[in-house]
Parts: sequence; structure tokens; C-alpha cells
Amino acid sequence: MAATIIDGKAFAARVRGQVAEQVAVLRTAHGIVPGLAVVLVGQDPASQVYVRNKGTQTVEAGMASFEHKLDVATPQAEILALVARLNADPAVHGILVQLPLPAHVDAAAVINAIDPAKDVDGFHISNVGLLGTGQKALVPCTPLGCLMMLRDHHGDLSGMDAVVVGRSNIVGKPMAQLLLGDSCTVTIAHSRTRDLREVCRRADILVAAVGRPGMIPGDWVKPGATVIDVGINRVPHPDDPARTRLVGDVDFDSCAAVAGAITPVPGGVGPMTIACLLANTLTACCRAHGLAEPTGLTA
Repeated sequence: MAATIIDGKAFAARVRGQVAEQVAVLRTAHGIVPGLAVVLVGQDPASQVYVRNKGTQTVEAGMASFEHKLDVATPQAEILALVARLNADPAVHGILVQLPLPAHVDAAAVINAIDPAKDVDGFHISNVGLLGTGQKALVPCTPLGCLMMLRDHHGDLSGMDAVVVGRSNIVGKPMAQLLLGDSCTVTIAHSRTRDLREVCRRADILVAAVGRPGMIPGDWVKPGATVIDVGINRVPHPDDPARTRLVGDVDFDSCAAVAGAITPVPGGVGPMTIACLLANTLTACCRAHGLAEPTGLTA
């Protein structure tokens, strides 16, 4: 069996195209331009690249991009004051504070200072609670992207057995809540799970989000299952130890030989994160103005 490759790069391009079309309608029909503000504290190279890509894709979608780059030593009070100003700015519909923050900053305090209606990362405790109780929320971008791809591949997810390996607040827990919302039977597995292999082997949908390269081999996968690999791990390149390459949390070759469908790394879940950030910003803008929410871009 050769698994179908779920092309996240192509899917993300489609999502960005949908966002751009609906942003154009907002501009033309209502004179409204969705705005996304990104706050970066420090000069972490990976975060800088990520923020730059967000800004580029925001503008390409027809939205307004507001970037705030702060020195690594910026006091927490100053960051909170900036968040308060962005909360009050009607031109800003989405606020994202890039993680990780410097050690002297309480990340939870900063995240929970964001207006929940502008929390396009979906990390505010109010949005976490709304998602957990099945109410309308802004949803974390990576799990939302996974859900979109699963719906696109399967259509109705109702009744499917789903196993999420990983229990982080950013991916594992919200992914499980989203799958529950689509009427899957959901198990959250983790490092203390007994007989993890057998737990994974019963999954129709297997989501790996643990941050351990190649942790899940092919003999942990139920034949025909859909494997969503959220992991992004940098490991030495086999042909040149001085170089690195990106791999996921599943052993791609052995899993692809068993699975019915699988996301690659790179080019799978990763591109969907920024696409869903744009979708969340559009959703937040529509809600702020009492307009119909975008079709097909929410949980």
C-alpha cells in the first residue's frame, strides 16, 4: 500500500486564496481591512523568519500588517502596555505575541492580557475554555489546520477513532477537542501511556505532536489510517553531518508504506499554521463588525 500524500503546501495556498477573496469582499462591500499585529520580543533567528513570513503573507492576502519588534530586555510592563494599546486599536483585529518570550517575561500573563476576541493564536484562557465546552472560539492555528486537512480528505469524521500523541496546550489538547467536536472517539496518548504501540494501532486518525524525531514507526500504524505529523525536528543530514534536515515525529517511509494517507515533513502541517492565522484574523474581523463568518475557514 502506498499512502496518499496530503500536500499541506498546496492546501495552505488554497486557504490563503480563500482568505484573500473574502478580504477583497470586505474591502469592497464594507470598506473594512482586517489587521494583524505581531509582537516579537528579542532576535531569535527562527522567530524572526517566522514573523517575516507572517507579515509577507498577511499583506499578500490584502490585510494590514502591524509589526512590533522589541528589544530582548524589554520589561514585561512595557509589553503589556503595548498589548493594551493594540486591544484598543480598531484597526487591529488580530494580535499575536510570538513565542517563546524571554525568561524574564511571564508568557501566560502576556497571552491572557490579549483581548480574547483578538487572540488569533487561540491561547487565551477564555478561548481555551470556550473550545473545551464546545462554544464558538478562536482556535489554535496548527490544530485548526490539521482539522481542515482531515475534513478535506475524509469529509465526515463522525465515529472515527482518533489518537493524539502529545498533550501540549498548543497542539495536543486543542486537537483532541476539535476532533471531539467533529464526533470522533478520541484518545490522548503521551509519554506515560501504557502500550503506546497498541493505542496507536487502533487509530483511524493518528496525530503525532510530541517533538521527538521518528518516534512512531510503521508497525504502530493501523493499515489504511490517516497520519497527521505535526512534528518539526531538525536532525543531522545522513549524507553530510555538518548539515541538518527536517523530519517529523513519525518515521515517514515505514508509516507511508502502511497508512492510507499521510502528511510529509516538510510540506505538510507546517504551511497550514500561517494560513490558519490569516483565517483566524479574518474571522475575528467579521465577528468584530457583526458580519457573517468566513465559510470553510473555522472549526
